[in-house]
Amino acid sequence: MDGGRGGGGVAWNNRTSPSPRPRPPNVEFSSSAANLTSVIAVLIVAVSGEQIASFSLSLCANVAILHQIPEGHVGVYWRGGALLKTITGPGFHSMIPFLTQYEAIQTTIQTDQVRDIPCGTKGGVMISFEKIEVVNRLNKEYVYDTILEFGVSYDKTWIYDKIHHEINQFCSSHSLQEVYIDKFDQIDEIMKEAIQRDCTRYAPGIEIIGVRVTKPKIPASIARNYEIMEEERTKVLIAVEKQKVVEKEAETNKKRAVTDAERDAKVSEILMAQRVMEKESTKKQEEIENQIYLARERSLADANFYRVLREAEANKLKLTPEFLELKFIEAIADNTKMFFGEKVPSMVMDQRLLGNLLESGQ
Repeated sequence: MDGGRGGGGVAWNNRTSPSPRPRPPNVEFSSSAANLTSVIAVLIVAVSGEQIASFSLSLCANVAILHQIPEGHVGVYWRGGALLKTITGPGFHSMIPFLTQYEAIQTTIQTDQVRDIPCGTKGGVMISFEKIEVVNRLNKEYVYDTILEFGVSYDKTWIYDKIHHEINQFCSSHSLQEVYIDKFDQIDEIMKEAIQRDCTRYAPGIEIIGVRVTKPKIPASIARNYEIMEEERTKVLIAVEKQKVVEKEAETNKKRAVTDAERDAKVSEILMAQRVMEKESTKKQEEIENQIYLARERSLADANFYRVLREAEANKLKLTPEFLELKFIEAIADNTKMFFGEKVPSMVMDQRLLGNLLESGQ
């Protein structure tokens, strides 16, 4: 894992098939250590039981050494090859050398890189995934159980080997087109679910956070065919986009024409309504003027009728014999014609008689 396991652990980064560890970590016996061990054994045999106990305690106190567990790790310990239940946190800790060994196990998020994974597709084409990254984390509560069951190299079993297995399973059940194009975007999630499913069942302390799969390498001839297909697809997409642009322009022109027609219709409707309103206003104005004229003429006619009526009544009152005689005399006096002869007095008399006759007839 990134940064290694610490404390003399082996990092699996950038390795395709890491070899398993033959013994617990940090167990290294030099020639000087072997000699010192032999001397201790001889001394223990040579002394009595009470002296053995006191000498052992003194020896342990003198040769106990400090070791460091870095932040983000926990320390696990072996004694005589047996895993102890002691789990220590970050910091300095002491242990008895040569009898106890330790390993710093990372419990923070880490990324394992699995490289060069060959696989065969359903159609028999051999392809290779250059790199697959697995982001994972080991839970602190499950460190002892996980290390006890699968050792320090638990990630080889559940990540490296598992990735190889799952990738081959996926490739063998899918065609090259599906692996390389159609379902490539789904491989990350498929790998994550597959690894997490088995980890949850057999190694619940391992949490798979994410998987990142790079594009696989395929034969050059097939890759060229895909490039040609992609070029043709690009041309088709360009043609489709051009067609969409033309259709969009036509649709825009159509909408513009409809909008212009609707605008002209609205303007025409508004102008027509304006003319109608003007005509109605003119009509109402003429009706008002006619009413005014009719009222004025009616008033004039009534006034004239009243005047004539009053004149008639006045004239009727004027038609007396004396008034008629006066008018007769005035008419005779105003007449410029002169009559000579013996009939003149009789004419005047006749006129007077006519007036008297009219009066008697009334």
